[in-house]
Amino acid sequence: MSSIIARLALAVPALALASACVPVRAHQGYIIDADLVNSVQPGVDNRASVQQTLGKPTFTSQFAGAPGGGDWFYLARDTSSYAFRTPRASQQITLQISFDQAGTVTTIRRGTKDQIAAIDPWGKTTPTLGKKRGFFEDLFGNIGTVGAPGSGGAASGAGRP
Repeated sequence: MSSIIARLALAVPALALASACVPVRAHQGYIIDADLVNSVQPGVDNRASVQQTLGKPTFTSQFAGAPGGGDWFYLARDTSSYAFRTPRASQQITLQISFDQAGTVTTIRRGTKDQIAAIDPWGKTTPTLGKKRGFFEDLFGNIGTVGAPGSGGAASGAGRP
């Protein structure tokens, strides 16, 4: 009886450790249906027909009033991760639909996982090119430049009749 308990006592932690090595898979975003995506045609469809066919986009461009008329993006991503590690994209499809000013589809572009940009934030600063300034240069750097002649400030006489 004690050998069964000993085996069970060893098996439970071993199973717990083995389950931590199983990848956790997840899907995020739009569920792509190739037939529906292929049914959208440039020059034929408009915003209403695209929304009726594909549904609401994952996100839209911020410049809807721009000369391109704005773009709609449908994003689908499959990720996997082990235990507490950061999830990594195993597959990604980005569908970009561009419209003209009248709301007619002009182009359809497809993107893949290769277009994912990897960034590595470092602390709370953004590295820049140019001169490194110290604390006191940041604190007192503008003394004498505000309102200096030629800077367009109030002291230079700009804006006076």
